[in-house]
Amino acid sequence: MGDLNEILSSLTLELRRGTIVLSVLSQLNEPQYGYTLVKSMEEKGVSVDTNTLYPLLRRLEKQEILISEWETDGNKPRKYYKRTELGDKVYEKLTMQWKEMTEIMNRLLEPKK
Repeated sequence: MGDLNEILSSLTLELRRGTIVLSVLSQLNEPQYGYTLVKSMEEKGVSVDTNTLYPLLRRLEKQEILISEWETDGNKPRKYYKRTELGDKVYEKLTMQWKEMTEIMNRLLEPKK
């Protein structure tokens, strides 16, 4: 028999992977750089590893969902990310999909009467 904690950890990780894009897009209506994005998400209960975040940001930028800009005014240069117009549309549609899926899951998870 498998170890319950190990199985749950693996399955929880799979569930979280499915929500990371929507989670990140939800925080980028205003420009943010990686560190503030991680902190903002952590404050809301979503921990994201930088080794996951930065490749995701680059992929979303390549897909033209995000745009980035370097800001060099401060002590050290920072790359700020923000949703594009396409990114806003993708975010809106993913949000609708999420709401629909959670309604369906809530119906499935309701105890039978």
